Amino acid sequence: MTPALNKALPDFEALATNGVKFTPHAFQGRAVVLYFYPKDHTPGCTTEAMQFRDMHGEFVKAGAVVFGVSRDNMASHEKFKQGLELPFELIADTEEKLCHMFGVVKNKIMYGKKVKGIERSTFLIDGHGVLVAEWRGIKVAGHVEEVLKAVKDMKIKA
Repeated sequence: MTPALNKALPDFEALATNGVKFTPHAFQGRAVVLYFYPKDHTPGCTTEAMQFRDMHGEFVKAGAVVFGVSRDNMASHEKFKQGLELPFELIADTEEKLCHMFGVVKNKIMYGKKVKGIERSTFLIDGHGVLVAEWRGIKVAGHVEEVLKAVKDMKIKA
């Protein structure tokens, strides 16, 4: 079941780095930023992770927790996280359960071949487990600032 805007997320569990178990209810009372990216150790994904890293303090101050999600395995995530000194956890969605649930798996053309890939997307979940905003097919530049603004705006409304 694909999550719908202004509706509670269905129940699910996902494993993240540092043995963290992610469920929509595990972070009750805090906003959750779930950002989906294509692959660890690639230029655009590295830039995006670094931007979330550099603004992480602002997200925490605004009452949010950040999670990156890709199809990479836990070993790749640990290396990526360590190398970039990321202060947030990465979810290893190797079976693409979350990717399919959030509808971010898309057909792409790479080097003239059709491949299945992750469409860079971000989802904002409020402190009650309700999906309140989504950004799909985004460009890295300026995106993290936009998400942070949405988190801050959400806090004002609450």
